Amino acid sequence: MPRIRGIVREKGRAYPRRGTNSVPSGGRPGHRAVPTVAAMPTTSAFSLRRRIAGWTLTAVAVLLAAPVAIVAFLLAVSAAASIPVAMAAALGATALGCAVPAGLGARLAFRRRRAATLLVTGLLVGAVSLASALTVFRPLEVRPVPLPPQATRYWTLSTGSRIAYTLTPGRGHRGAAPVVRLHGGPGTPGAGPDDLDRDLAARGFDVYTYDQLGSGRSERLSDPTGYTVARQVADLEAIRTRIRAPKLILVGSSWGATLAASYMAEHPDNVAKAVFTSPGALWAPEWKKSGEGDIWDRLTPRQRKRMDDLEASPRLIAWSVLMDVDPRAAHALVPDKEIDPLFDELLSTVGSAATCHPERALHEASSRAGFYSNQLISDDALKVPDPRPALRTVHAPALVLRGQCDYKRPEIAREYRDTIPGAALLQIPGAGHVIEAEQPELYRTSVTAFLTDRPLPRTSPSTLGRQP
Repeated sequence: MPRIRGIVREKGRAYPRRGTNSVPSGGRPGHRAVPTVAAMPTTSAFSLRRRIAGWTLTAVAVLLAAPVAIVAFLLAVSAAASIPVAMAAALGATALGCAVPAGLGARLAFRRRRAATLLVTGLLVGAVSLASALTVFRPLEVRPVPLPPQATRYWTLSTGSRIAYTLTPGRGHRGAAPVVRLHGGPGTPGAGPDDLDRDLAARGFDVYTYDQLGSGRSERLSDPTGYTVARQVADLEAIRTRIRAPKLILVGSSWGATLAASYMAEHPDNVAKAVFTSPGALWAPEWKKSGEGDIWDRLTPRQRKRMDDLEASPRLIAWSVLMDVDPRAAHALVPDKEIDPLFDELLSTVGSAATCHPERALHEASSRAGFYSNQLISDDALKVPDPRPALRTVHAPALVLRGQCDYKRPEIAREYRDTIPGAALLQIPGAGHVIEAEQPELYRTSVTAFLTDRPLPRTSPSTLGRQP
């Protein structure tokens, strides 16, 4: 048989060259051996496991989206106090934080891995954006109530504050110090001159009623952290200088009484007389643990339901968190023009709880409330120095009026009487925290009698303190 190099052909069959190690199947030359392979999972089982793992990682990406966005938003807000910057950081963190598990999931579960990763990440970013737009960034539905007409004037004070005020000029003999009315809240002014202003003007007193910084018709600050007790005291002293009055007669209600006392402690020689109506705490830190008395405990079921509805708002929940992080960011999220009308509604809803009859509607004229002024000054009041040592040296006559069913603890009014030398405490029957609304005639009679050096009216129950 002829030989050809490397290949031997016999009867049409090709064989390898001699000298190779290939052994045909069954020991017959010319047949390749069939390799032996260990048992392995089927292709379908392996594919199923990959897909389950991929979808699990994709689910992790979905679950991480909201927490990552929230944490990034809060960190950015604490650093920049800018809502657009914080939102951009939240979306960026969502994209980066979710792209890793989404990418791994796509590698396992999908054939087009890059497209799947981009799709999942894009959907998550879009979902976070849409959810935020429909909840946190959706403005509250508010209907501002038109301000009542009044002859408003404005001061631009040396402190930089632009303050709205009204003047009811005194008639006849005008030798007494001017009266300055200090509204409560903080941040809840009245509606301008009332019957007390007119009664006092008829007796020769010039009466100034002003909206404190951040409330009513007065200026709102672009930086809400500027609302402090010290700023309010400084504004009041600037007003005294502006009207060129050697001394002032201060008539303050609720927080306005606290402001009057703070001013007296800092400027004791600039106060001729003071009236403290339904006073707030002289020094708030003293009552931080025990509480001054909570109006919320007296809400009716209808009032409580409205409060619950407000507290459930995602926008206000986010606002509350931001207030603890940085009030400037909270102010950027929910501005004055949105929150102030809501505060007005809240006050009108719960106002009757401050009276002796919470179930009856309270019809009390008021101006535009200032929410950030209220919140920031209330917080700052817990940090101010104790004014009581200075008040113990004040010699200006003082009258303290407390309603019989005021929700504020009676010890607060007694502390005014016991701290300020020569102060008298008078209890007004049939009235709660809003004495001027529930007992208007007795309120005016008591204040005018005190300021004109006439005997105070006798009330039942009898007076709780010494007569001046």
